[in-house]
Amino acid sequence: MTEEKDPKYRNLLLGILFDGIGMLSFAIPGIGEFSDVIWAPIAGWLMTRLYKGRVGQAAGLITFAEELIPGMDVVPTFTLTWIYTYLLSKKKSNK
Repeated sequence: MTEEKDPKYRNLLLGILFDGIGMLSFAIPGIGEFSDVIWAPIAGWLMTRLYKGRVGQAAGLITFAEELIPGMDVVPTFTLTWIYTYLLSKKKSNK
């Protein structure tokens, strides 16, 4: 059994989970927006742990801001970062 060095699918599963957690604030009107104040820095930090380098730093800042802005919780930043990292940037580097 070989162990995969690239955390590609682990990052996808964790990203979907973290996006779901971020969207939970819609389930609790009023209290949900307060929870974003707590979740925003955690989500930003988690993003920098999942994706290293400039991509992780930029995505961490975007995630932090997205979680703080009311109504923006529906944007799946973790999943979009995965798509950029593993699908879009790979196509650019192959050209």
